[in-house]
Amino acid sequence: MSIKELPAAARPREKLLAQGAGALADAELLALLLRTGFKGRGVLQLAEGVLAHFGGFAGLLHAAPDDFKPIKGLGPAKRAELAAVVEMARRSLSQQLSAAPVFDSPSGVKQYVQLQLGALPHEVFAVLFLDSQHRLLVLDEMFRGTLNQTSVYPREVVRRAMALNAGAVILAHNHPSGLAEPSRADEYLTQALKAALALVDVRVLDHLVVGRGAVVSFAERGLL
Repeated sequence: MSIKELPAAARPREKLLAQGAGALADAELLALLLRTGFKGRGVLQLAEGVLAHFGGFAGLLHAAPDDFKPIKGLGPAKRAELAAVVEMARRSLSQQLSAAPVFDSPSGVKQYVQLQLGALPHEVFAVLFLDSQHRLLVLDEMFRGTLNQTSVYPREVVRRAMALNAGAVILAHNHPSGLAEPSRADEYLTQALKAALALVDVRVLDHLVVGRGAVVSFAERGLL
């Protein structure tokens, strides 16, 4: 059944305006963004298929633009709209973390790095540079490697921290394999960076390992 065939009160747009966004099912929310389906498949069915493909909104929001290409019914315009939604989520979280100490929203930090790094097919080592009040200054992708390893140079992280007059940092890197479990090499690297940054009075508050749908915190594990 297409949206036009539904009773007016059951159509996603009318339902949202009358009852609020919380009254809509996941597929109905996504259908509002997609707007149209294609021949033989209405927009609600298309939305259900997209969500099933990515395992719900969590997977959808962490998908890379190219991940949408194999899905029939998602042309360039729809792919661009979905990518725009993901970018708006990133910028919203960035603004929140810039306005208050990161410890006010530890879940927000995890969501932010997940959105930034979770869908990448290659390994990236990033650093969240914080001011003296532990508010976000910038997230920099400092080093990029292969699927298996990244070469990280502590002196480059120290130099960037000094240039930004940072008071603290949060380290973050992704595991493209999807497993967020820290390795022994990750632990050694964390300690090396912690020691190097301590020489310029910059604290390492955490190291976040990003997998597909999961983020592991060194601080929460007692590894710092």
